[in-house]
Amino acid sequence: TFIWPTTSRLISGYHFVPGVHPAIDIGGSEGNAIYASDSGVVVYAGWSNYGYGNLIVLDHGNGWQTAYAHLSAIYVSCGQSVYQGDVIGALGNTGNSTGPHLHFEMSINGVKVNPLDFAQ
Repeated sequence: TFIWPTTSRLISGYHFVPGVHPAIDIGGSEGNAIYASDSGVVVYAGWSNYGYGNLIVLDHGNGWQTAYAHLSAIYVSCGQSVYQGDVIGALGNTGNSTGPHLHFEMSINGVKVNPLDFAQ
């Protein structure tokens, strides 16, 4: 079971649209804690030149990955193991972003899925 990645429940801006916006945007205040939705290993932690700004990608095994973008701070490093609920970063407004929010993606075997169907 995946947990919700931040304290805010506000879905702002873009919703999940396959092939267009393969994520949900969760509004909040800059600096709000971002939590690992499930235990896993950090496979990317740094700046992304693809509009994501500061980005963390976690591999949870069994084909599952989660991505957390537009972060104001990154608290983990590549190769690090994290547990569900660990604070991994801070909500921000980096990259191609029009205001503070978390761009949250989930994928199974490389296919993007709607986080609203899996995160509680």
